[in-house]
Amino acid sequence: MRTRDTNKENSIREKAIEMIVKEGLDGFSMQKLARAAGVSPATLYIYYKDRDDLVTQIATDISIRMMDISLRGLHPKMSFAEGMALQWKNRMSFYVQFPTDVEFIEQIRYTPNYNSIKKAIRQNFGDVLGKFMHNAINRGELNPLPFEVYWCIAFAPLYQLLKFNAQGESPATDNFRITDEIVDQTLQLVLKALKP
Repeated sequence: MRTRDTNKENSIREKAIEMIVKEGLDGFSMQKLARAAGVSPATLYIYYKDRDDLVTQIATDISIRMMDISLRGLHPKMSFAEGMALQWKNRMSFYVQFPTDVEFIEQIRYTPNYNSIKKAIRQNFGDVLGKFMHNAINRGELNPLPFEVYWCIAFAPLYQLLKFNAQGESPATDNFRITDEIVDQTLQLVLKALKP
């Protein structure tokens, strides 16, 4: 039995992410990945059972890392404004630092592979964010809302600003760059919208 080589495994993962981001999931195969990574197809099966296993493992690892970074430093007893500012800062940091990983997750999000990934990230994510929201509601800092409504108001504006920044443009300008002032202005409007 051949042993796992961490450097080779990381190289294969990086190449898989790059290929899926550039070409999409439909044309992606283990054969193409082996050629692109400069390894034999048999090498891939040391690390992964099949194509779906590879995609699921990579997406799960990225999603867990994304959630860990997003919630880093968040304490359930923080004020709502402080906790939201921290989450926005953390989320921006991940998007700026790992843009290819973000694009990869966007490619996978609407595929059957994502169902098992959701299960892997929900528990820790729900535990931390759920307690934070519950405490904010009890202190009168947050309207009690269905989670989906909260999520859309709380984070969609940030993600849209990050998309404009990644594209370098917005509907209003051909040269958009995100700034601390724009982020703070948007966050203050979000906080105002979520307050009772």
